[in-house]
Order: sequence, then structure tokens, then C-alpha cells
Amino acid sequence: MSGKATRIELFQWRTPPMRAFHLSWLAFFVCFFAWFAVAPLMPLVKDEFHLSADQIANINIAAVAVTIFGRLLIGPLCDSLGPRRTYTGLLLLGSLPVFGMLLARDYTSFLLVRMAIGIVGAGFVVTQYHTSVMFAPNVVGTANATTAGWGNAGGGAAQAAMPWVLAGLVALGVSSGLGWRVAMLVPAVLMVVVGVLYWKYTQDCPQGDYRELRKRGIAVNSGKGGGWSAFRLAARNYRVWMLFVTYAGCFGIELFVHGVAAGYYVDRFGLNLRSAGLAVGCFGLLALFARALGGLASDRLARKHGLPARARLLCILMLVEGVGLLWFSGAQAASTAVAAMLAFGLCTHMACGATYALVPFIDRKALGGVAGIVGAGGNVGAVAAGFLQKATGSVQHTFMYLGGFVIAGSLCALAVRFSHEHTAHEERLYRESLQQGRADASAPAALAID
Repeated sequence: MSGKATRIELFQWRTPPMRAFHLSWLAFFVCFFAWFAVAPLMPLVKDEFHLSADQIANINIAAVAVTIFGRLLIGPLCDSLGPRRTYTGLLLLGSLPVFGMLLARDYTSFLLVRMAIGIVGAGFVVTQYHTSVMFAPNVVGTANATTAGWGNAGGGAAQAAMPWVLAGLVALGVSSGLGWRVAMLVPAVLMVVVGVLYWKYTQDCPQGDYRELRKRGIAVNSGKGGGWSAFRLAARNYRVWMLFVTYAGCFGIELFVHGVAAGYYVDRFGLNLRSAGLAVGCFGLLALFARALGGLASDRLARKHGLPARARLLCILMLVEGVGLLWFSGAQAASTAVAAMLAFGLCTHMACGATYALVPFIDRKALGGVAGIVGAGGNVGAVAAGFLQKATGSVQHTFMYLGGFVIAGSLCALAVRFSHEHTAHEERLYRESLQQGRADASAPAALAID
């Protein structure tokens, strides 16, 4: 608990927790922007490379499949190397395949580059890890959900902005075939800039750098054994796999929507590229507040009703999300489809926030492993949705089936239970953080959430 922030002071920069807060959401925003920057431009890619429906499904699967392995790997790396080194390396190395979009010339090369870009989605785990070690239990759910939500908004920003970037390039005389490639330079350059900022202004935990602390004989998280022992410990915890399923049912749906929804609006309702991108962009931009709302609600309910209330909230949000997906799949008009998408999207983002409001309480000794496995669950859900789309041959029917799967998966949230000893320990830490928060309340802050 030493040094952990008990409040989120949004306009504060001088403290290590708030620097980690702001730079972690910014880093994930840029990662998410780069991850899905080409998605709203896929109708152009489809025409240029003469892609079949099966090939498009393969591209969508590739975009999220590699992230599964990235997220499983990145959690232990955070435990062993620290989030500062891990995130900086991911941003700088992840920018290379984004730059590589300039070289895509056919289906195969585009597929390989799209797959390689998917590794940047692992930035989510670093974001959640960094805020989890920087913030106390009374606000960690809100901190996790807010940073992830603001980061996820990068997907919505990409959907809305990239068609306009392309339009600007075309207005300058660049051909559409070259224009969508040049447009990818925007997220690539941003990743490099934010990577440098992350290295310069963050530290691993409130006490400092993991490597330096271990040199001084101070045990940090998994200690000298590195992150893989923590990963094995997390993998033996059944609660981790229950949240793996729930995250597949919320973040997996979010990824699937980002990958296919623009094309779905164009093909089913006849919208143009900019209108379809704007509609899907609104879905993504819900993350600016909805995911944070899920984490905030989880923290507030836990304050009144204890740790089990977090799991019950997650179950309810996923139930409503599933019903909204069924509504969306049956919509006959574009306006109805957009309304349904925003309705289930609100619950989808809130459920993502509620899931990671639970993650820090599963096993503190294996935080990196827990965050990585649960995070990978979201990508497994997206990959499964991609294969379902290939099997049905219909995006509309895929959304219908996904609605049923999400409703069934919500029961996994209720299966997340804790022993009396575990609950008592977490309640003690929670009360300590509240007391520390009251002691800190006299400190001036421009805007604080506690």
C-alpha cells in the first residue's frame, strides 16, 4: 500500500501514479488507434486486392488472434521487466508493422502486416498492470476502467478520423490506393512519440524502478523469480478463467464490432464510407466514459456491499449486453441499428470496466499473470466470433448468435466467489485505503475522484 494513490487527481502531473495514469491511457489510445486504423478503410482495400468474404474474415481473425499470445506474454514481462520498459518496447517495436502498411501489395502481404499490427493490442495489459500497482483498492477499479476506456476510445477515434484523413489526402491529389497507405503513417508516428514520452516520464511503481529496487534487495510483485511463476500461479486460479470468459463476451464483442461494423453498415444499409465510420466511431467513443462508469460503479457498490457486489454487477451488465446484441441483429433500418449498437455498446464497455475492476482482487501475488490471461480472453472471444462469421457466412447472423453466447457467459461472473479469509483480507486493505484517502483529502486538487 505504500505510496499508492487513494485519489485520481485528473489535472495532476507531478506524482508518479498520475503520470502513469495519463501516459498509460494515452499509450493505449495510440495502440488502439493503430490497431484499427485500417478497419474503416477496408472497403477500399477489398476493391484493390479483390478480396473475398472469406479472405476478409481471415484478415479480421488475424488482426486479433496474435494479440492473444501478446497478452499472455506481456503480463509476465510486466512482472519481470516492469511496465515502463515493457510499454516503451511495445510501442517502438509495434510501430514497425504499422509503417509496414506502405509495403502491402496483395492479400498475403496485407494479411501478414495486419497480423503483426495486432501485437500492439497487448498494450492493454500494461495499462491495467501499471494503474493496478499505482492506485489503492478504494479507487483502483475506477483507475483501471478509466485508463482502459480512454485508451479504447482510440478505436472509435480511428473509425471516425481515418476516412477524413484519407479524404484530405485525396483532395491533395493522392490516389485512393496510395492514400490509405500514407494515412497509416499517422498512427505509426504517434506510437514512436508516445513511446519516447513513456520512457522519459514514468516509473514502474510508486517506489521507483523494478530493476533498481531489486538491486537493493526489495521484493517487487513476483520478486526475483520473474513473471512466469506468477503466470503459473494465475493459471491455477479458476476465477481467472471465469473472467477470461466474461471478457471474451464483452471486449471480444467490442473488437469484433470494430473489425466488421463499418463494412456491415455499407453492405446491409447502403451507407457511404464516412457515414459508416462515424456510426462505428460513436460506438468506440462510448469508451471515453462508459468503461470508466463500469469501474466507478463497481467501486461504489463494493464500498457498500463488499467484494461480491463487483461480480453481480458484471453479470447484470452482460445480460443486458446480450439482449442488445439480439436487438441489433434484427434491426431493419440503419437508424434502429445505430440505436441498438449504442445501447449494447454502453453495456459492453461498462462490462469491460467491471471485469478489470475485479482483476486486482483475484490474486495480488500474480497480478501480471491474471491481467494477461483475462486480457487474452477478449481476443479469444473476437477470434471465435470471426470463425463464427466464416461458418455462418453472415455478419447479421453472427451478431444474433453472439447475443445468446453473451447471455450464457454472464453466468460465469456469478461463479467468481471468494473465501471468507480472502474477502476479509481485501476488506481490511480497502478500509486502510479509505482511511488514507480521508487523510489525503485535505491536499488541494483541481479535480479528484475518490
